Amino acid sequence: MLEVIAFAAFGLALAAFLNGRKTAEKLDIEIAALKEHLAQLEALRPVVPGVDSVVEAADQPEVVESTPQPVAIPPVERKRRGEIEKGDAIFGGPPLSQDAVEKASRGEPVAARATGVTAIDAVAPRQKESLESRLGARWAVWVGGIALALGGIFMVKYSIDAGLLSPAVRLFMAAVFGLVLMAIGEFVRRRAVPLVADAFQNAMIPGILTAAGAVTLFGVCYAAHGVYGFIGPVTAFALLALVSLATVGLSLLHGQALAGLGLLASLITPALVSSESPSPWSLFGFLGVAWIATLLAARIRRWTVVPSMANIGLCLWALAYIASSAPFETRPVTLIMLVMIAGIAFIWPGRLAGVLDSEPAGTDQPLAAARTSWERTMTPPLVAITVTAGISVLLTALAMISPLATASGYPVIEFSLVVAALAAFGALRSYAVYPAILSAIVAVLGVWSMTALSGLLTFIDPTIPGHVATLAVSGHTAMLASMALSCVFIALGAFAIHLHGRDRPPLATIWAAITAIVPVALIGMSLLMTGNLTFDLPHGLFALAAGLVLPGLAEWFSRSKVPDDGLDLPQAFLIAGSLGLIVIALHALTDGVATTILIALLGTAYVAATRIRSWPALPWMMVGAAIAVLARIAWEPTIVGPLNLGKTPVFNALLAGYGIPALLLVLSAFELRRWPDLRVRNLLQALASLFVLLTVAIIVRHAMNGGVLDSAVPTLGEQSIYTLLAIGASGIMMTLDRKSPSPIFRYGSMVIGILSILSILGAHLMGLNPYFSGELLGSIPFFDLLLIGYLLPGLGYAGLAWYARGKRPMPYVTVLAVAAAVLVFAWATLSVRRFWQGQNIADWKGFLQGETYTYSVVWLLLGVVLLVLGSRFNAKSIRIASAVLVFVAVLKVFLIDMANLEGFLRALSFIGLGAVLIGIGLFYQKILSGKASAEPPQEALVDMDAEPGQTA
Repeated sequence: MLEVIAFAAFGLALAAFLNGRKTAEKLDIEIAALKEHLAQLEALRPVVPGVDSVVEAADQPEVVESTPQPVAIPPVERKRRGEIEKGDAIFGGPPLSQDAVEKASRGEPVAARATGVTAIDAVAPRQKESLESRLGARWAVWVGGIALALGGIFMVKYSIDAGLLSPAVRLFMAAVFGLVLMAIGEFVRRRAVPLVADAFQNAMIPGILTAAGAVTLFGVCYAAHGVYGFIGPVTAFALLALVSLATVGLSLLHGQALAGLGLLASLITPALVSSESPSPWSLFGFLGVAWIATLLAARIRRWTVVPSMANIGLCLWALAYIASSAPFETRPVTLIMLVMIAGIAFIWPGRLAGVLDSEPAGTDQPLAAARTSWERTMTPPLVAITVTAGISVLLTALAMISPLATASGYPVIEFSLVVAALAAFGALRSYAVYPAILSAIVAVLGVWSMTALSGLLTFIDPTIPGHVATLAVSGHTAMLASMALSCVFIALGAFAIHLHGRDRPPLATIWAAITAIVPVALIGMSLLMTGNLTFDLPHGLFALAAGLVLPGLAEWFSRSKVPDDGLDLPQAFLIAGSLGLIVIALHALTDGVATTILIALLGTAYVAATRIRSWPALPWMMVGAAIAVLARIAWEPTIVGPLNLGKTPVFNALLAGYGIPALLLVLSAFELRRWPDLRVRNLLQALASLFVLLTVAIIVRHAMNGGVLDSAVPTLGEQSIYTLLAIGASGIMMTLDRKSPSPIFRYGSMVIGILSILSILGAHLMGLNPYFSGELLGSIPFFDLLLIGYLLPGLGYAGLAWYARGKRPMPYVTVLAVAAAVLVFAWATLSVRRFWQGQNIADWKGFLQGETYTYSVVWLLLGVVLLVLGSRFNAKSIRIASAVLVFVAVLKVFLIDMANLEGFLRALSFIGLGAVLIGIGLFYQKILSGKASAEPPQEALVDMDAEPGQTA
């Protein structure tokens, strides 16, 4: 059965070869005709006087007649020029004359036809490949190559099974067979199909034959060592390496697919040959040579797929070595990564980044000049090469520094070298954006691994081997690594922004972000994980120096740039990075309230710098400083710690820690009141308002709780102070909005008012109500907790509603007036209960009959008072509140008093209710109606609550 399969495979291969040769001859004729048409187009191009370059015919408005020009026919086409007319018809061009065909067959020059066709008309769209072409020119070649390889394998297997030949003879014949296949491939390449490379690059018969021969030779070398033991490991390794590298070299003639085969052979060669004393230097030395050979071939032919595969293969070998060796040698791995970075930076793509778009891949024409546009260099092929290289370096570097992959300590120097090299590559080449970003990521992750990962792993899983917990580098080493990498990124960022700033603003922006973010992250992690948070001089001095360097770089770039060249965003990143570094320095050099105040002063310094530099980013640094202060307050509200906070009301560390930043924010907002950026102005005004309210609230909290700041629920008195502060803040914001209109003041005043009303519903009326909480009111009537908790806030909301009339929307004014009425009603009701029950008005004490009757009287009187006030000020909202209150009193009399009161009190309750209702009716009939009749008929009552221009 195997014999039949072998002969069938050989027959298929032969048929495929003959069919492919016939198809290639046809294609040769067609391409020759196409070349002739291209020569005609060259003859049609006119030369414009005074211009060195030749202008395309498509740029000319009129049709240009040309004179016949001689065109030389390649010698390889002479014997088939009799069929040129047929090929010309296939490509749609006019046929040549019989005389021209005869001249071409003799190798004489042929005159180009003089036609009136322009270059635009001559350029035809590429036709879609037919099914016949695919079957005859591509699939037949692929199947034929596979058949040849299978035929050779089956023939060898048959000889082994039949015992016809000895192992040495079989290996010799297989080697001869492989060499013959490669020789046939070279013969076919030179003699049979010299013109089909551009049309069928992935189905070239010479390449398929050469690949089959290379696979055969590779198998022979491995069988001689691994199966029969004829040669030792050194000889086998050398032969396998020779075959793989020779295959890569032959790929220059046969295409990228053969280069991929040679690369694959190179990558699996070390795995096929075992040694008693393996050396990582030999392993990575061979892999480096193979990788460089592949990259050189890719540079010559401008390939992109094979270099990407080579990067991935090299990374997999490095990871496999690190994972399988404990401990492993770091220098070979480091060297191979540096070789990869250098190769990508200087060999391929190197300086030739722009040629991928300027020429078709695989041609033998000279390389075109690289394109200067950054966007046009960021092509998918270049991205594939750089991304695979960057990810390979990232994974390898993290594996080198990982505590789970090494038992010999952290290779900090090697790790830093690899990261610095990758960052330098990203700064040097404009197309290496992703390697630049990946270098920043690997630097941050590596430093975090050095300082915290081992302890974190041990904390998460105590079963991790004990040596892992002892692998963390010393704090001094981690600090030096962080500082060194920070210096590297700052220097490379300055270089990259200077190199690419004007021509490639997006790249300059990316590098400015890297320059700002990476040092802040590295120094911040180093200080938090290895430094002394109370006082750390090395971290503080370095962060301060780096923070001063970044504004210097921004000043340098601002002087060197031209107006409107897009460098404002890089400048903003540098300024933001300086703020972050100086904030770290302040945390390292100071502590407590001094740190909080100095951060606020730092933001104010950036605001003051707007007087000498109009950089858009400067005011935003005050916003960043305020956020940093808020973060410190959230972390430690006492600023100095609970044990160090004094108990003296007002004059303690809280006044300085909260008040000075608030004052500086107010001054900054005032300084920037005419700044062109409305967003930062509004934001600073909002932050200033927030800090002022926060300062007053925290001082009140401290004073009301005996000098202690804790999470205890506030009392009604404390909550009442917060409510009064909110009312005052809303009124102040309305005043500021009138003097300096701002959406922050306009909407902020309403937001504060609504939030305070919501707090009334939740705290004053429900959660902190003395009726429910049982809190004592105080020994002095009227001047008690009810005064500050209900009457004063009610009067405050009434005054705020009056002040907001005509300045804020009508619904908001109405809500304020209703809140005032509700609070006054609550004060009156609870004051009645205090009169009958004393200081403790808790609900468990029940109700007295006199108390129940008094509620009705007070509610009716309060309703009458509200009615008089509403009529006096023409406020419909107050009159509506009066009606609601009277209605509630009516319900109480009929539902509660009738059931609970007895005798004289019940009768008196109904008599009083009737008298009040009749009085209200008379009030409306006599007073309001009389007033309306006294006024001119055409005029109407003006409603206090109405918008300007409306009447009641």
